[in-house]
Amino acid sequence: MDPNTFPTKGNLILAKNSLSLSKMGYDLMDKKRNILIRELMALIDQAKEIQSQIDRTFREAYSALQKANMDNGINYVQTISYTVPVEQSIRVKTRSIMGVEIPLVEAEPSGTAPTYAFYTTRESMDKARIAFTKVKELTIQLSMVENSAYRLALAIKKTQKRANALKNITIPHYEALAKSISEALEEKEREEFTRLKVIKRMKEKKA
Repeated sequence: MDPNTFPTKGNLILAKNSLSLSKMGYDLMDKKRNILIRELMALIDQAKEIQSQIDRTFREAYSALQKANMDNGINYVQTISYTVPVEQSIRVKTRSIMGVEIPLVEAEPSGTAPTYAFYTTRESMDKARIAFTKVKELTIQLSMVENSAYRLALAIKKTQKRANALKNITIPHYEALAKSISEALEEKEREEFTRLKVIKRMKEKKA
């Protein structure tokens, strides 16, 4: 048997303190959950907007690429594609939202200068290059937002689980324990009071 459940004043104080801490913990979990949900909703809206921009830009980019293939020849466009440098400027940092580590993706702006000579290509090539560069930048943003949303969703799930445990298990347990100990102590006090009255009457009779 747990010695903390014995009906003593010390255990009653412990039970009430634990109940108070559990309620405080639930309030904090509830506030954390609400803040994380607001952050998640904002990220979802942001992701939708970026995805919409990507879809639109992709259509423009492929349309421009088709035009560039017709104007410059598919083989020449493919040859030029080999000169595009590999993206190596991406850096990932983190920031904290209520203890949840959220990625911050940074990348150096893409240069405006093409890797081919203007005089050897048509305007359609420039439009395709600019459009695909925009797609790359938007994709980097989207990856950051979606990863952040995923981490927040996991944190919300854990926070909800802890809040439910406090609300449905821990708090009722300490409420019942405090009530049980309090009632037992009151019963002891009544018994002690009755015993003292009996002793007093017995002394008065002897006197």
